[in-house]
Amino acid sequence: MTSAQLEMTAFLGNEDSPTIRNAIHSTQGAQEYGFRAALVGGATVFGWATPLILEVLGKEWLDQGWAELAFRRPTYPGEEISISVEGVEGTDDQAAITIAGPDGDVRIAGDLGRGIAPWLDEVLLNTPMRDPEPEMEVHPRLTHEIAPVGRQLAVLGRTESLEDVREYAQRKQRTDDPMFVGERPRLHPGWLVNRPTATLHHSFDYGPAIHVRTHLQIFEPVYAGEPLVTTATFRETYEKKGNHYGAYDCTTYSQDGRELIRQRHTTIYEVAKRNAT
Repeated sequence: MTSAQLEMTAFLGNEDSPTIRNAIHSTQGAQEYGFRAALVGGATVFGWATPLILEVLGKEWLDQGWAELAFRRPTYPGEEISISVEGVEGTDDQAAITIAGPDGDVRIAGDLGRGIAPWLDEVLLNTPMRDPEPEMEVHPRLTHEIAPVGRQLAVLGRTESLEDVREYAQRKQRTDDPMFVGERPRLHPGWLVNRPTATLHHSFDYGPAIHVRTHLQIFEPVYAGEPLVTTATFRETYEKKGNHYGAYDCTTYSQDGRELIRQRHTTIYEVAKRNAT
């Protein structure tokens, strides 16, 4: 049973300014909602585990693989975190991931595997390919009352440039791996996990927001410079402890209609303000 571990210091990876799109990732914005410091993006933190995932499951995981992740607690800049990826006994194509803080509390936990996820058909809805829709001039504010449960979101069509993909890998992941910064860079797993955020923002204005859960299925490698089309269906909304949650399914296609990624993204799109933790 293969395993890999890493100790590192968490860092923000974005400008510490409340004017960024999701102000919860800034000191001022996070403190307004009762957090002691800026929250490092959950997708970014998960991305730091990529070298370990590839060590345990191989590069094949990036070609066709899956992840089911729970983002349990915030990760703050400057924290010493422990990342562990451990192969599952009795199989060579599955692993468990745990990311813990200096207090031992688990920040992110989940399961990983090569091939097709066991939950794919039961959990996720495949939204059909449609033509991209242009950016709206004014986006409605997403609220519990108008959440489009059971309806499709506006279709996002966007080509991720080589420059942006390389900058993400170098700035937010601090990697010079040629797979992510080379001549034909792949979209980093942290980027893939976060793509549904851009999809929901294509339909609504919302935030500050907190990433809660991810199901990710990679069917084929995804590269910078390729036109991508993402469709989505909003599945449910609910309230818990004053926070308003939304879950929606996304499918990202190549320009010629090949399904590249299928995801379910669960987010707190309206965060309750409370005392500092």
